[in-house]
Amino acid sequence: MLTWKDIIHFATTGNPTPDKIIKKTDTEWLEVLTPEQFRITRQKGTERPYSGELCSIYETGKYTCICCNQPLFDSTIKFESSSGWPSFTQPIKENAIKYIKDISYGMVRVEVLCNVCEAHLGHVFPDGPAPSGLRYCINSESMQLEKQQ
Repeated sequence: MLTWKDIIHFATTGNPTPDKIIKKTDTEWLEVLTPEQFRITRQKGTERPYSGELCSIYETGKYTCICCNQPLFDSTIKFESSSGWPSFTQPIKENAIKYIKDISYGMVRVEVLCNVCEAHLGHVFPDGPAPSGLRYCINSESMQLEKQQ
């Protein structure tokens, strides 16, 4: 189980090796993403709080990257954070997420990206529930839910 100490370590000394790497040009991404998905995932945008479709869905399944379909989070670790964005306590695998120190907007945060295609997903914070204490705050537009029966 990842902890805040692990997240800070990854953000400062290097991330886990991804299973594969996918690189595309902006033109190629624009061919497969909606304008809003492109703005969020490729240009590091943020959707308005409580506007994302996945914010209030709690169906069983896996959340995958909208850009490359890489599994990111399992529905069993999703929780209601009242933040306005889908929130999770752990990634599906340690190497699913890439961590970047983010000092924009006059604050220090940790940005989370898909470790395969480097799509911007959101941020992780140390104010989540036990046992990990993590809250991955993720844009709905950066993921899709692959429902399980």
